Amino acid sequence: MKTIRTAVIGVGAFGQNHARVLAGLEGAELIAVVDADQKRAEEIARKHDCRAASDVSEIAGDVDAAVVAVPTTAHEAVATTLFEAGVDVLVEKPAAPDVDALERMNQAAETHGRLMQVGHLERFNPAVEAALKTAELPLFFEVHRLGMYSPRSLDVDVVMDLMIHDLDILLAMVDCPIDRLEASGIPVLSKTADIASVRIAFTNGCVANLTASRISTEKVRKLRYFQPRQYVSVDYSRQDGVAIGLSEQNQLQFQSFKPEKGEPLERQARAFLECVRTREEPLVSGRTAVKPLETALRIRSAMDRHAEVVTATVAAHREKQRSEKQT
Repeated sequence: MKTIRTAVIGVGAFGQNHARVLAGLEGAELIAVVDADQKRAEEIARKHDCRAASDVSEIAGDVDAAVVAVPTTAHEAVATTLFEAGVDVLVEKPAAPDVDALERMNQAAETHGRLMQVGHLERFNPAVEAALKTAELPLFFEVHRLGMYSPRSLDVDVVMDLMIHDLDILLAMVDCPIDRLEASGIPVLSKTADIASVRIAFTNGCVANLTASRISTEKVRKLRYFQPRQYVSVDYSRQDGVAIGLSEQNQLQFQSFKPEKGEPLERQARAFLECVRTREEPLVSGRTAVKPLETALRIRSAMDRHAEVVTATVAAHREKQRSEKQT
C-alpha cells in the first residue's frame, strides 16, 4: 500500500481530531500540522511527532494530501494554494461561505487535476450508510440535531455548522428539486443563529422538517423518514436504526439494523486516502457539496426574512405598550 504524505491545515478543536486520525492511520504519514498560532501548531506537532508550520506555503510541496480545517472564509485561499502545489484536499464543511467561492474551488481543483472532498462526516456513519440503502421513496422526514453549547465554529450559524450535515443526507435521499421552504432561527448565545427550524417541500410531494440547535441541554442526532409501507428511524450517535413495515398479511414487522460501528472521522479519512490512491471521485466531492450549500444559503435568506418580520412585530408591540402607558 502506498503511503500518503498528509498534513492538517488548522488545528483548532476539530482540526486536532483530524491530526489524531491521520497520525494513527495505516497507509498515511502525518508530515506536518499548520496553524496561524505557532505555539498551538508546535504543541500538536510534538504530540504526533511531525513538523509544525504557521503558513501552508511552508509544506505545500512536501505532502500528497491535506485536510483544511481553517475558518470557512479562508478555505478558498488555502485550498487553492494546495491545488496549485499538486495536493489533494479534504476541506471541512461548510466548504465555502457562498456558492461562487465553492465553484471557484471546484474549478481550481479540476484545472490542476486534484481531488476535493468535503467533510460531510455523517455520510460515513455506518447507520446512515445502511439507511441510504433503504430509502426507496421517502415522502416525509423528521430530523433533529441538537447539541450543547461550544465556542467551536461560531464563525458560522447553526445551519452551516450543524444542519448542513442533514441537508446533505436529505438531498442524497430525495433526488428532486425543492419547491418551497420556510425557515426561522434566532441567535441566543452567539451573534448568529443558534437554533433553527426549517420546513422543505419538494416538487414530488416529499416534505422534510429539520431542527438544529447548539444550545440544547442534551445531544440528539436522529433522522426519521416515512415511505410507502415503511417507517425508518436512525440514531446517528448510537449508529443503529430500525425499519418498521407491513407484511403481506398487514402485520407490523420490525427490522433492526446494527452495522459494525466505526468512527465516522476515521472512515472518512480512509475513504479520502483511497480516492487519492485510485484517483476515483470522492463520495462527497466539491461538486456534490454544491446543492447542500445552496440549500443552506436559501434557508439563511428565509431566516433573515423571518427575522425582519419578528423585529417589526416586536417594535410595533413596544410602541403599543408605550402608547398605552401614556394614555
